[in-house]
Parts: sequence; C-alpha cells; structure tokens
Amino acid sequence: MTLRDSLDLIKAVNPEGGQAVLEHEILAERASSLNAAEARVEKTMAALHAEDGDRPTLLADAREAVWAYFVQRELVGFKRHQDVIAAFNITREVLNGLGVVRR
Repeated sequence: MTLRDSLDLIKAVNPEGGQAVLEHEILAERASSLNAAEARVEKTMAALHAEDGDRPTLLADAREAVWAYFVQRELVGFKRHQDVIAAFNITREVLNGLGVVRR
C-alpha cells in the first residue's frame, strides 16, 4: 500500500486525519533537513577552525553551509541566529561572506 492509498483510506474514515498525517510528514522532513544542515555547519566550522586544508576552500564551504542552515532555520520559523553563531563559533569572517557566489 502506498502513502497515497493510506491517505485516501484515512480520508474516507476521518477527513481531518489525512491532513494530520501529511502535516506530520512535512514537519518530520523539515526537522530532518534542519538537522542535516546543522551537521554540515558543525563539520565545516570544525574543519575551518582546525585549518585542515586549503583555507579559501574551507572558508567558502563554511559560508555555504552556514547560509543554507540559516535559510533552513528561517523556513521553520527561527529568525534569530545569535545562539547558533555562538554555539558553533561561527566567525565574523564567515558571516561577512554569506551569500557570496562561488565560481
């Protein structure tokens, strides 16, 4: 049975239940996406602080990861980023370059 079949069956029994299942799936996907973005920030910031590689590349990777994480946070309703900036020790150098397109 597919998800579509399940939703159709739930709707037949309880129309509001089908929407609740879908909303639950959406919330789970948002949480998973936010968690993956956070893990990427943690990894890239650790590499940048350890200077484990080519600094310009590490800096670009960190900027891209932080930007994507901030976008994900804002999509789920978190507008303030000061706590995560402190928690992940995101440097001013990274923050100043957010949104820069890498070529």
